[in-house]
Amino acid sequence: MNNNLLEKFNTPFESIPFEEIKQEQFKPAIEKAIDDAKKEINEIIENTDPPNFVNTIVALENVGKKLNIVSSTFFNLNSAETNDYLQSLAEEISPLLTEFANDIVLNEKLFEKIKIVYDTTLKSKLSQEEVRLLDKTYKDFSKNGALLSTEDKDTLRKISNELSVLSVKFGQNVLKETNDYFLHITDSNDMEGVPESIKEMARNEAESRGLEGWVFTLHYPSYVPFLTYAKNRELRKDIYTAYMQRACKDNEYNNEGIIHKIVKLRGEKAQLLGFKTYADLILQERMAAAPKIVYDFLYDLLNKAKPFAVKEIQQLKELAVREGISEIMPYDHAYYAEKLRQEKFSFSEEELKPYFPLDQVVNAAFDAANNLYGLTFHERNDIQKYHPEVKVYEVINDKGKHQALLYADFFPRAGKRAGAWMTSFKGQFKTLSDNVRPHISIVCNFSRPNGEIPSLLTFTEVTTLFHEFGHALHGILANTTFESLSGTNVYWDFVELPSQFMENYVFEKEFLKTFALHYKTGKLLKEEKIDKIVASANFMQGYQTIRQIGLGLLDMAYHTNELKAEERIEDFEVNKVKETQVYPHIKNTCISTSFSHIFQGGYAAGYYSYKWAEVLDADAFDFFKERGIFDKETALKFENLLSKGGTEDPMELYISFRGRRPESDALLKRAGLIQDANS
Repeated sequence: MNNNLLEKFNTPFESIPFEEIKQEQFKPAIEKAIDDAKKEINEIIENTDPPNFVNTIVALENVGKKLNIVSSTFFNLNSAETNDYLQSLAEEISPLLTEFANDIVLNEKLFEKIKIVYDTTLKSKLSQEEVRLLDKTYKDFSKNGALLSTEDKDTLRKISNELSVLSVKFGQNVLKETNDYFLHITDSNDMEGVPESIKEMARNEAESRGLEGWVFTLHYPSYVPFLTYAKNRELRKDIYTAYMQRACKDNEYNNEGIIHKIVKLRGEKAQLLGFKTYADLILQERMAAAPKIVYDFLYDLLNKAKPFAVKEIQQLKELAVREGISEIMPYDHAYYAEKLRQEKFSFSEEELKPYFPLDQVVNAAFDAANNLYGLTFHERNDIQKYHPEVKVYEVINDKGKHQALLYADFFPRAGKRAGAWMTSFKGQFKTLSDNVRPHISIVCNFSRPNGEIPSLLTFTEVTTLFHEFGHALHGILANTTFESLSGTNVYWDFVELPSQFMENYVFEKEFLKTFALHYKTGKLLKEEKIDKIVASANFMQGYQTIRQIGLGLLDMAYHTNELKAEERIEDFEVNKVKETQVYPHIKNTCISTSFSHIFQGGYAAGYYSYKWAEVLDADAFDFFKERGIFDKETALKFENLLSKGGTEDPMELYISFRGRRPESDALLKRAGLIQDANS
């Protein structure tokens, strides 16, 4: 039987033929691609020529190209357009891929050849990128058990297989809990404070469920506006509590046991590999090379940020007291923060939305990329998509040549997990005859168009779009020989630099003036409002900083052997984040059971990366501001940093761009954390 996934795609740029793929083709395609990749591995092992860089390291790098594409396609769909069948399939496919990965890194004959090449190759004869690949290949094998005894290798296999299944199950439980809850409102008095556009969205949601009135869900475009604007405090409490109880209620979707198992298994894996903790294992290939460095970094920031956070929350408390509330709670934060924003800056997120229709913001991001790197984006309607709402753009470089494909998927669906992310369907690499260009995707959850009203973004969502687009540019501009070093395949605490760097542009006055136009009238947002937006750049930054620090500390605590076997997850979490908390804890709630970044995504022992990269991005953007935010010479230097992916040490890459190591002053200044205490 023919399997479209295994054949050469007869599509523009060999793009994924989504509309021709049947879901039941995934598992047999992956099984066949694994078999083919195993044959490629055997060819390396059975080669009788002396092992060298080309016949061993490069040959291994080229193993399983088709498998990479098929598995990427499957898991991207499982995140953005899943269903019960795909979710059950994920539980079958994940162990297959984990087992195959183990078959490679635990293959003694293969590692023997790699070790010979690693020990005997004169690195002076290799390019910088080749040296990086050689070092990475050897370290990947050694840190994944190649040096273990046969018995310990078997143990490691079991651990890895179990972790892959648990991770999938964790995400499925969060998605199920997110989709199952909805707040149904029938009394118009309970909608007081909610803007008309949000009411209309909630009314449409109710109609889609066959209900009267209004419905709010735990999906970001519904949940956040309700918390921000609804005057009814009890209903804010209801929806907030539901959000914070995802996968921690006493039902079949509870993730507490899964967290215990994941943390225990990760700890066992680390110790098996000779590391004290899982964090020690992970951080050996990070800019922050050890847990102590991470903790020192986070606590240093906490000490600087907490006084500002306390001051900010005191301002919110004063607003709440005026309305008769003696103790402000977490579900009050967004509501009173929005009131304070309006009081301080004379604008609300809601009143700005008409000036930021989605298409306009997307085009602004494209314009920024054009000004910086000479890229242009052209929508292609002849390229297949996995959902009708997805848009596909061909990216053309400044020489008029094809650079990449960009898939953009912006609206929430029942089959899409929450949040926003960038990923890829195909990576970039070079062959002897070709520079294979990447197929990149950005996925978000913004409000849908409503009748004649287009999708309108809050300013926070504008920032989110630029963030994910920054990740996309890292992939789009990739220009390396080896795929495993291409694009976002960099140290995890370096990967957020390009994304967070792009966020800076939305707070630049002259750039804002190019796209903050009312979707109906075309009129530019008033200059004083733009000034207010720029002035609000560090609004509530103290609170936001300590919140991120709290999540970073919680992540590190899980991965430094601090969770006790019988400890309740809620109790553990409360204890580990208490220094960062400025609100009372609500009993029977926790974030851990839906903390997908560390239990489903790749941020385990790495959540600190967001704050770490903020130091880099603030320092980098400061360099642009000194020379002009679209200065061509500076942009060329930054493009060089982006294009090289993981082919150089990230600190060396940064120094080659900036001329020195990063300094934290720019971040502290931008966040308003080094201003005079009396200001």
